[in-house]
Amino acid sequence: MKAEKYAIINTIMPEELKQIRKVFNLSQSEFAKLVGVSKPTIERWERGEEKIKGPVAVLVNMLSENPAYLKSRIVPEKQMPLRLFYMYKNRVCTLIDVDENKEEVLIKNYTNNVMFKAFGINENPTFKDYQEFLKSRCFPESRDKLKLVLEDLGLPFYDPFLIIKKTEGRMAEDDFWIKIEE
Repeated sequence: MKAEKYAIINTIMPEELKQIRKVFNLSQSEFAKLVGVSKPTIERWERGEEKIKGPVAVLVNMLSENPAYLKSRIVPEKQMPLRLFYMYKNRVCTLIDVDENKEEVLIKNYTNNVMFKAFGINENPTFKDYQEFLKSRCFPESRDKLKLVLEDLGLPFYDPFLIIKKTEGRMAEDDFWIKIEE
């Protein structure tokens, strides 16, 4: 079998790095975090006169061709008291903002795969949908010896949100979990 060849540019000039950073309105520190290097590395690259090589060059070229991708990954400012990130391993799948007092829910999906979205095809979940979602990430309320399980978790009663705070909504049969930001 013949190896594939790709028309990918794997080098960039310092000016190209500065340009893409400015397109996205990122400081050197912010860009360094985005690409996984230190701020001094970005400073050195931007001051240099030689081509920049490696994965960062491929990433910059890809972002130059498709700036909408990075914009689609922006995490909006938190506007509700509670924020949950529905995760698959280390990937954010769905951001869920909740106001429990007003019973409002807003979501943003970071995947096109319906199987990885917290609410599947439902793009506008209700508060009831949110409550059902929480229950789906917990052991059932009808579980045998429920009081012992709750006692092990240090919980006085069955509450899906409190259970998720303790367990991160992790289930034995999958790699999905929930990160909570209050």
